[in-house]
Amino acid sequence: MTTLSIITTYGLGRNVQQTPEALFDLVKSAVRQAPTAFNNQTVRSIVLTGDAHEKLWDIVAKRLKQEVLDESAYQATLAKINASFKAGFGTVLFFTDTSIVKSFEENIPLYAENFQDWSEQGHGIAEYATWLALTEAGLGASLQHYNPLIDDEVAKDFDVPSTWRLRAQLVFGSIEAPAANKDFVEDNERFKHYSK
Repeated sequence: MTTLSIITTYGLGRNVQQTPEALFDLVKSAVRQAPTAFNNQTVRSIVLTGDAHEKLWDIVAKRLKQEVLDESAYQATLAKINASFKAGFGTVLFFTDTSIVKSFEENIPLYAENFQDWSEQGHGIAEYATWLALTEAGLGASLQHYNPLIDDEVAKDFDVPSTWRLRAQLVFGSIEAPAANKDFVEDNERFKHYSK
């Protein structure tokens, strides 16, 4: 059995063979096919390419300027944003439609306390499915979490419905530098197997 490795790639670029429309279709298919609890389909996404992609990372940089008090630390942060995220081809914004979560909580009270957790699980699956689809297309990606710092500005600038809650940003593009080595927790601390 062969497995396709999902690797966090920070050295991203714009040398992409696919059109923005083809990549939008790829994301739509991955998110659409990702399973969710009770098939409630709470995951929403917005795909940003071109100027919209750059605008997102300008929002992040501007917002972080308010949080980082030391100018040298901010410049280091800005350099990372520009080199690792803004330099990419696009970003997929992942959201939870909280109105769907709420409706399931109200309509199936026996499981009400679980629907938020199950929505997050659905996100993990949709994000992985999208990342895997991008990897299969020969692209690199990294998953970022600048929410909730950027939520208000993103909602305003990208016409996000009020019931959508930002959960993650998946940056993607051509692979311009190899991924760094990753440390792993020891298997015996992480996995168990029983056959009886």
